[in-house]
Amino acid sequence: MSMDLDFELNADRLREECGVFGIYGHPDAAALTALGLHALQHRGQEAAGIVSFDGERFQTERRLGLVGDHFSSEKVINRLQGSSALGHVRYSTTGETILRNVQPLFAELAAGGFAVAHNGNLTNGLTLRRELISQGAICQSTSDTEVILHLVARSQKSRIVERYIDALRSLEGAYALVALTNKKLIGARDPNGIRPLILGELNGAYILCSETCALDIIGAKYIREIENGEVVVISDDGIESLRPFPKTPARPCIFEYIYFSRPDSMLGGRSIYEVRKAMGRELARESAVAADVIVPIPDSGVPAALGFAQETGIPFELGIIRNHYVGRTFIEPTQTIRSLGVKLKHNANRAVVQGKRVVLVDDSIVRGTTSVKIVRMMYEAGAKEVHMRISSPPIKHPDFYGIDTPEQKSLLAATHTLEEMRQYIGVDSLAFLSVDGVYRSVGYEGRDNARPQFTDHCFTGDYPTHLTDLVGETKKQQLSLLAEAG
Repeated sequence: MSMDLDFELNADRLREECGVFGIYGHPDAAALTALGLHALQHRGQEAAGIVSFDGERFQTERRLGLVGDHFSSEKVINRLQGSSALGHVRYSTTGETILRNVQPLFAELAAGGFAVAHNGNLTNGLTLRRELISQGAICQSTSDTEVILHLVARSQKSRIVERYIDALRSLEGAYALVALTNKKLIGARDPNGIRPLILGELNGAYILCSETCALDIIGAKYIREIENGEVVVISDDGIESLRPFPKTPARPCIFEYIYFSRPDSMLGGRSIYEVRKAMGRELARESAVAADVIVPIPDSGVPAALGFAQETGIPFELGIIRNHYVGRTFIEPTQTIRSLGVKLKHNANRAVVQGKRVVLVDDSIVRGTTSVKIVRMMYEAGAKEVHMRISSPPIKHPDFYGIDTPEQKSLLAATHTLEEMRQYIGVDSLAFLSVDGVYRSVGYEGRDNARPQFTDHCFTGDYPTHLTDLVGETKKQQLSLLAEAG
């Protein structure tokens, strides 16, 4: 499929931008990294890269496209020799996806080779970049991750770990970083712990990755999450934990639970799948409606729809069938193909919805354009009534921490009342899960407004860090200049 049509089919979804996987001390490091990245493919589908170290040299393979398209080849893996490796999958927010932006980024520093992979977004990356360029730095990419390379290179500290920490002190925003040197694998999580980072082990080799599902695919053991503000150094001497930042309460991104993490992953000691079912149950308690059938909008709405059905006793049915094989190799998007719209990915199961009062369950509404098409599809398939229930609160504010969100004016909930949204989408009723309902689903009594337990700014407007780059910049300007982030 062309990039244009692919964008149209996915433009009404939120996207996480990246996944990282690093391993130290295993003879099959590159092959295991490729498998780990395959498990993390949902976190970025536009590009992938792996850097390995064989004791003498660093090798780099970076490709546009899916992991399986490029890193399943024995020939490619054989070029990535060594017992340590670092990998990255990427989704860019704006602009052209080009090879020079594909991570991990690598540079030869005075202390030796240094590769870094980044999940998140620096909210002062543009400011730092401008300062570095004004001082003579030459940037080879448009990625804010490159700023980290420059900061490490320019640090006056003697040891590479100290230089790395020195660079971190200049950063604002969200980051889960993994770096590879000739002697170490170094992980770091921002002081708020917005983006996730997991520590695992396989036959004495240690692993840093974005989600536990990347451990499962290679049979590795989960050890723990890297804590907010923690720096972990893995070497032949074992694991060293450093805490260079003042201790603050963690505020992980709530969207990891709602949407981004794979359902079979664990986060914060909780099953993502069970949390999403709990969100469905909370949603049913808050906004039940008389109906005949509960229908998830696949695939992300399935766990919440199951919870909703269990709580209400209304049957759960697959009233929408998703085509998993719509890809970039389809056909050119003529106007006829464009007019088919959402039917390329979803089709109504008429036998389930005809003559029924249907409750559609999804995890979020962004622009609302896909919701309009799916609701119309339900009515065309003979649904008697269509109600929509969303297992998260209305998204009213843009994200600047590594989630691809439109400008605020393009967010449906930011510009419409609930009743206006209902009319726009064309449903008989519309309801969202409350903010407190989300928190209850994750095991809290509700949101602690004095000290929020999660990063939830898309719902509340409560941003946990400074947004330095946005001073005097619009979101569009900021993204166009900076947002080739990890």
